[in-house]
Amino acid sequence: MRIDENVSLKPYNTFGMDVFARKFARFSSADELLEIFEHQNEECFFLGGGSNILFTRNVNGILMKNEIPGIELINSDADHYYVKAGAGENWHRFVMYCVDRDYAGVENLALIPGNVGASPMQNIGAYGVEVKDVFYALEALHIKDKHIRSFTRDECKFGYRESIFKSELKGEYVILNVTFRLLKKPVYHTGYGAIKAELEMMGVQELSIRNIANAVIKIRQSKLPDPEVIGNAGSFFKNPEIESDLFKRLEKEFPDIIGYSLPAQKVKLAAGWLIEQCGWKGYRNGDAGCHARQALVLVNYGNANGAEILQLSEKIIDSVRSKFGVTLQREVNVY
Repeated sequence: MRIDENVSLKPYNTFGMDVFARKFARFSSADELLEIFEHQNEECFFLGGGSNILFTRNVNGILMKNEIPGIELINSDADHYYVKAGAGENWHRFVMYCVDRDYAGVENLALIPGNVGASPMQNIGAYGVEVKDVFYALEALHIKDKHIRSFTRDECKFGYRESIFKSELKGEYVILNVTFRLLKKPVYHTGYGAIKAELEMMGVQELSIRNIANAVIKIRQSKLPDPEVIGNAGSFFKNPEIESDLFKRLEKEFPDIIGYSLPAQKVKLAAGWLIEQCGWKGYRNGDAGCHARQALVLVNYGNANGAEILQLSEKIIDSVRSKFGVTLQREVNVY
């Protein structure tokens, strides 16, 4: 076990915020995590891939980086493969591992930044697929009593970019591994976003999970900035869900508004469209800005600090609320 002091977190968060952790440790197993707990009795903060966090201040306790590795096929039945992955595994690497072996279900989630452990916590999703659609179970360690508990799909209480780990159990558990139930016979999701058009541009004649993954990768690379080049955490805001009556009123005033019908008389709006209509797309103030190709993505062009990015997000929220009467919620966690 090694615990370092006064460590810069700039290499460990995709926004590139140069804040410091008073103490910093890595763990690659539950036993290593328990060993750290034995030697520490202070506020702890857990970090995975650092792709969904905006640091606005230093971490005054101990930051523990989850690096639990491993991907393995643990079971199969007539229709499914059951694949278990360590929480510290890179998400895109996991997706391509599955694609390479014809384990179907996660191909639409290619190139989403972050690690496996964050996927159920955030219920990550893209292009018509969410993690809850392929989730089977996870194991997590309770921070106070140090017991390991298994969670089923229902127990995770998944919602839109939500789970029990972001609500009633927030800060209580560390996710150790996740098991996914993937399909032997693919069900292709090509109707959401630009996937169908991208597949046509690629000249694809026959659908496969690899072709869909490649199409998603091309789309994401064309729209989203590479965090290695421009600091960002992907989509900063959730797509808001509103009542259908409100959508009808907005549609009369804004005929081009983008909305997707949901159950229970709800409509999901495109947050990027709302932000763009308020004039934020391509905005820049110093090194804090709103990306020129995707208004949902706030960026650090080099030396912006977390407070500046947070302030920009608050201005965007205020302007969208003023123009449309809709309140955006942040998808990115703020510390």
